[in-house]
Amino acid sequence: MNSTNIASVWDSQTIGPGSWLTILFSLALAFGVGLFIAWIYRRNFRGVMYSSNFAMTLVMMTLITTPVVMCIRESIQLSMGMVGALSIVRFRTAVKDPLDTAYMFWALTMGILLGAGQFFLTALTVVGIAVLLTVLVNMQSKKTNSYLLVLRMSEEAERVAGQVVAGLKTQTLKSKTVTTGAVEATYEVRVEKPDQLLGKLKSVPGVQDATLVAYQGESA
Repeated sequence: MNSTNIASVWDSQTIGPGSWLTILFSLALAFGVGLFIAWIYRRNFRGVMYSSNFAMTLVMMTLITTPVVMCIRESIQLSMGMVGALSIVRFRTAVKDPLDTAYMFWALTMGILLGAGQFFLTALTVVGIAVLLTVLVNMQSKKTNSYLLVLRMSEEAERVAGQVVAGLKTQTLKSKTVTTGAVEATYEVRVEKPDQLLGKLKSVPGVQDATLVAYQGESA
């Protein structure tokens, strides 16, 4: 590339495909959209431990995908080579919550749309998905919460404590350990008033300890 061509590139001021203003605008918009997705994730998070690193990953996925799509959208050869290169990449990080996968695909989709210059479609999609996710998560959060109930008790208290747990609508014995004169049992339960359940169990003679731990199912 000679000096004339280099100067023409740097002097480009029109907002069109490949222009510097378009690139900067798309990247700035991608950063803003990524922050919005991370904020929706933080606001709707219902898990046990919130990960700020995952929220940052959502921002970076949107920001990184945008220039990649901008680069390959004008060249079929380059796009085919990029697909071939990405096909050999393997991600080994386990996603604990299946809903986190939806957030990742959401961030990638926004990056693709921004890179393709579909700004209006990006705005409609990001707002629509945000509203839908918020509604679905709030509807789900109204359901009875799931917990792991850990009981440490004497053998004599096992029968009475078991009757208290059996009175719940949803309860499943996950594990049971019996030692000399002591029993440790873990149940998966769903209860609306956890404090009331703990009070009943602690009032049983022989129950040494009763603990409830927030539980998100097998994926957690």
